[in-house]
Amino acid sequence: MKLTVYGAESVCSSCVQAPPARATAEWLSAAIGRKYGDGVTVRYVDIYEPKTEEDRLYCTKVAANEFFYPLVVAGGRVLGEGVVTLKPIFQFLEQHGFQAVRSDERSG
Repeated sequence: MKLTVYGAESVCSSCVQAPPARATAEWLSAAIGRKYGDGVTVRYVDIYEPKTEEDRLYCTKVAANEFFYPLVVAGGRVLGEGVVTLKPIFQFLEQHGFQAVRSDERSG
């Protein structure tokens, strides 16, 4: 499974409380890896340097202010934009067969 985080080095002017998009991609990769293991790849795409046709589509929409960035997309579905949260991303992964590899509970 591949998740793509679209963004730019600068913070979205409408999302000044949000972390930069690259930091969001790194955070998502770590959080998903801890919960689900190695089956998910998180890639970062700068909106000014799209790599694929799908990238160009989303980057154009972000540039036209149709979406805030960071924008998280997987399987053609927008999972988050602006201030990204884990819950919808985890729900999407679980709907696609991913299961937690460890419990979220912490022993103390």
